[in-house]
Amino acid sequence: MAKPANRIEAQCVAAGLRMTGQRRVIAQVLSASEDHPDVEELYRRVSAIDAGISMSTVYRTIRLLQEKGILAKLDFGEGRARYEQSPDKHHDHLIDMETGNVVEFHDAELEALQERIARRLGYRLVDHRMELFGMPLKDRKDG
Repeated sequence: MAKPANRIEAQCVAAGLRMTGQRRVIAQVLSASEDHPDVEELYRRVSAIDAGISMSTVYRTIRLLQEKGILAKLDFGEGRARYEQSPDKHHDHLIDMETGNVVEFHDAELEALQERIARRLGYRLVDHRMELFGMPLKDRKDG
């Protein structure tokens, strides 16, 4: 058996999924994505590589990868789901409301604050998601 070409394909193989040519293309495109594509954008990218891949194949594959914990579904309040590889490390998102670009970030101070808040309220924090929505500062000077 050939060695998996990317992280998503490797996770699919580890999960026991059969890797068809179409799934390999979808895994390749998702692994190469530096953004958080929605299904329509993902379809546009994969069909540019293999015109035989249908929108329904992309939807089915996305759903399967989500069920296996390989992909994470994100909802940034735009009326469409976006996707990213399930992260190895926790991170949060800042969404640029002008462009829709998503900036991933991790802030240890913020994480510690969330832990303290949960404890103060009588809870042990087991997971969380944070999405910040912002407009670029027009007069920003590096800092």
